[in-house]
Amino acid sequence: MEYRTIPHTTIKVSKICLGSMNWGQQNTESDAHEQLDYAVAQGVNFIDTAEVYPIPPDPEKQGTTERFIGSWLKKRGKRDDLVIASKVGGLFQRPMIKTRDASKGLTVENIAAAIDGTLERLQTDYIDLYQVHVPDRTSNFFGKRGFESIVEENVPSIEETLQGLSEVVKSGKVRHIGVSNETPWGVTEYLRLSREKNLPRIVTIQNQYDLTNRTFEIGLSEICLREGVGLLPYSPLGGGALSGKYLGGAQPPKARHTLYERNRERYNGAHVQAGIQAYVDLAKKHGLDPAQMALAFVNDRAFTISNIIGCTTLEQLKSDIASADLKLSDEVMTEIAQIYKYLPDPHA
Repeated sequence: MEYRTIPHTTIKVSKICLGSMNWGQQNTESDAHEQLDYAVAQGVNFIDTAEVYPIPPDPEKQGTTERFIGSWLKKRGKRDDLVIASKVGGLFQRPMIKTRDASKGLTVENIAAAIDGTLERLQTDYIDLYQVHVPDRTSNFFGKRGFESIVEENVPSIEETLQGLSEVVKSGKVRHIGVSNETPWGVTEYLRLSREKNLPRIVTIQNQYDLTNRTFEIGLSEICLREGVGLLPYSPLGGGALSGKYLGGAQPPKARHTLYERNRERYNGAHVQAGIQAYVDLAKKHGLDPAQMALAFVNDRAFTISNIIGCTTLEQLKSDIASADLKLSDEVMTEIAQIYKYLPDPHA
């Protein structure tokens, strides 16, 4: 397993990060522990979660995923060889959060309450990376392609949010901070405020990135490469669609888009099928597994620090982790570029 250093830190993380959002919905606690055991045995040292998980969100199950990881950590009896990341929910996720009052958004007080809940559920006394899950402001995220106008908002400022994050860093409960579902303006504002106000610096961004959604490359990639903010891509298989398992209208048993309507149209709608088919055909032409090819592309982008994979079965996990050893040929990369030229970002 290859390890990479998160910018502006001494933390080394595995090329593959184990995502956890299915645990508590599609996966049981024993499933979660089995995945954790296998991933760590393969050299994965990076685990990502969030206070709102599992997904699809359910207020009655909120926090379950962190509790599953916490029970595994307790059973394992060892913590310091791992890098654990979680996320704090803001105003847009308040309907999903029942363990605290999230109605005021990402304030100093709410961030303090959120980290304490996360630490209790994870059964640890610190988080290596604490991320803002979604901006409090109205912006273009979760499938909204563009930002068209500014609306009047009564929300916590980024400065207040950054002050709240600063407090949990000072307390020793958090080592480093990051953002998620952010825009170029948001990243530059966080960086500006950290410089001008002597507040902690964001070191990572967790945004969606895959072969059928490369919008991160428009604006964000240059900022992150020049400023040293590492990308932690989520949904690198487009919600599993780039495996090809849904092509032709297939509905595999227990698969996400078979069970749930949430994001089905975004990741697997009719407008995405031509792109998915083209990449699946390319993989098969070169004797590659389509999912592994899609992951290998994301794994080795210059801005990727660690690729977040999420699996429902151990077989999927084994295949996805194995993508860390796959290096795509120049010929495959050229053909990917050709497909992207004619079918760019269908599910952005």
